[in-house]
Amino acid sequence: MKPSRLMLLTAVALLAPMTPALSATAAPGDGAVPTARPQLALDDPGFENGGTGWTFGPGTGVGTGNSHGGARFLYLDAGAGKSAELALVAPRDGGYDFSAWVGSAGTGGTYTVRRNGETVGTIALPQRATYARYTISRVELKTGDRLEIAFGSGSAWVNADDLMISPAAPADPKVTSSSPEVVEMFDWAGKKANSWAQLPGTTGPVNVDEHQTGGTGTAPYAATYWAGYANRSAYYSRDMTHQLTGAHILGLDAANKTMLGSYAASATAAHKYFPVWSVNFDAKTYLSIDYKSPDNFVREVPAVFELVEKAAQAYLWTGDRSYVDDPALWDFYRHSTEEFIDLHNSAKPNGEVKVAEGTGKGIFAGAASYNEQDGDGLAEAGDGIAAQYQAYLAMATLARGKGDTALARTYDRRAAELKAYFNDTWSGGGSGADMVRAYTTSNAPVTGWGKENSVFMPMKQIIDPGPRNDAYLDYIEAQELGPDGSDNIESTTYLPDLFFKNNRADTAWAWMKRIYDRRELQHVNSRQGPNGDYPEVSFTLVSQTIEGLMGIAPDAADHKVTTQSRLPSGMKWLQAADVPIGSSTITVRHDGATKTTLTNDAPEGAYGWEARFPGVHKKIKVNGVPQHVRTKTVHGVTYTYATPTVRAGATAVVQVSD
Repeated sequence: MKPSRLMLLTAVALLAPMTPALSATAAPGDGAVPTARPQLALDDPGFENGGTGWTFGPGTGVGTGNSHGGARFLYLDAGAGKSAELALVAPRDGGYDFSAWVGSAGTGGTYTVRRNGETVGTIALPQRATYARYTISRVELKTGDRLEIAFGSGSAWVNADDLMISPAAPADPKVTSSSPEVVEMFDWAGKKANSWAQLPGTTGPVNVDEHQTGGTGTAPYAATYWAGYANRSAYYSRDMTHQLTGAHILGLDAANKTMLGSYAASATAAHKYFPVWSVNFDAKTYLSIDYKSPDNFVREVPAVFELVEKAAQAYLWTGDRSYVDDPALWDFYRHSTEEFIDLHNSAKPNGEVKVAEGTGKGIFAGAASYNEQDGDGLAEAGDGIAAQYQAYLAMATLARGKGDTALARTYDRRAAELKAYFNDTWSGGGSGADMVRAYTTSNAPVTGWGKENSVFMPMKQIIDPGPRNDAYLDYIEAQELGPDGSDNIESTTYLPDLFFKNNRADTAWAWMKRIYDRRELQHVNSRQGPNGDYPEVSFTLVSQTIEGLMGIAPDAADHKVTTQSRLPSGMKWLQAADVPIGSSTITVRHDGATKTTLTNDAPEGAYGWEARFPGVHKKIKVNGVPQHVRTKTVHGVTYTYATPTVRAGATAVVQVSD
């Protein structure tokens, strides 16, 4: 057992004692947990009760002084042959992921899961004295199966803490490629991301943070996933919106809807239509470290609009009509894009155009920007106005889904007016470092590097395409690679999205690799563990592979899908199989930038496919048959495209040439 305490303070998984919980299917948006059959559960995941149910061999036990969360942890002393094991009986059929935070001063230690005496997964623990999170994925159990979780000793001490059970990912897309690197990356990211999913019905602590490591009580957890610091028992709006597409690709649609619904419910008139910043995993109560009272809670302007934008994305990926028909969600969208803006639009005059503002008085009073280091004193920021622009476009999408074409036209017009105002007036006349990216409460323009409030402007595509946008992209990359670049990995995760959106595939892929290569480095927050254990890292690598490299953009409700190859230099081909869209899946393969193959895996129903290829090409074929060449321009880029219909079970191939 390690003699000195590591400064790792809080619980990541379930610190409080857990009783055999009940499973759940959350009602849309409310996170409710109805009574059902007993759920697979751990009685003492954080060892706070001394290791209830565990069998300890010689040289093992429960100690204090080097816990990951709470006060206690499992230890195995140095030397071969020592083990500690927990046996459970599966109360129902199911697939599960099993995670644990482990630190080891040497090599040779093991983390193993066995089913009915046979090993189904084992991890050889590396030498890493600080805690990191390890997961054994997709363990299938039948009712009555005997499950064993075991830790074995190595050349030096091994400590384990905060075990967690997650439901296995409902979707299982597969990536293959001429590049082994992207295959390895996607496999790692998918398994890591799903390990953050909560098992609905599990009883766990609420209001856990670095000051309350045991929380303030317990509650049944809803269908949710970690989005934010792993030492807090909650998900955060900023993180959750960025993780939503990755979560969908793994099949976590119930969690997405529950989490969006919880934010919609919190955006009340008493909060002046700001949603709260963080919600406990019960999907009902607000995390106490971030919420003190209706006028004293953390809130940031971009999050309001990103929640609307991502709700529209969830609708496009799933075709789930509750995103347009649920009254509570619809009210949230309308309040966010109407009353919220009216109530927060007084510091800076913007003529007939409305721009939502922060107070300039810090995050507990309402910050204008996600850049909390830069937010005090700002009334309007680039990430806020850019997110507002995308929220208007999202409202147009949602209104069309609802069948309200007049309302859709209204929001399309508002988006166009806001974008024109941004480019003609708000952003000033400068380029690069001289572009305006914020205004103070005294109406003074702010230029230079603003991290998120710089990055979001081209990422949300509010800047008109052309030389000015190109120059700003160059400026952002130079800043991020320089001494003033983002110092935390979660901010860096936006960069692949930024460059994919602007068709800089080589740059976007370089940032994906940079993020992945730094996954084992310690996060800047010492309580968080390595970078790879910040949930946003894995979720966004999943989405950046499918949305970014593969360029898959669905409209499930209308049975349409658009693709565009964004393969970087040197990647000859990339295929993503079993990508969930609507109620089924598609499989897409890009061979370079000139040939795309799509298979409609659905048992019934056709998809209208728009296969795009950047540039004007002389020839285009569908399934080997020459077609009339058509082109279109989207955000300043001209594409050659074809629109074949792909029947259920069928495959189509589109290829361009010159």
